[in-house]
Amino acid sequence: MIHVGRLIELKLHDQGRTVTWFATQLCCTRPNVYKIFSKESIDTYQLWRISCILGHNFFQDLSEAVKTDLFTS
Repeated sequence: MIHVGRLIELKLHDQGRTVTWFATQLCCTRPNVYKIFSKESIDTYQLWRISCILGHNFFQDLSEAVKTDLFTS
């Protein structure tokens, strides 16, 4: 199972973005961003917003993880 919050956190850091920048883009506080990072799963609308903000298709990452799990089980 993929941990969505960690995936988001890694992508944010890979892009050299700060938590403060990300919180501003999401219109939330820094503590809320850290709560997102700790979540194993996330609401699809929120994931869509995050995908748009970071310019990365997290849905594709999840889809690939499902395919991998199906073929390795």
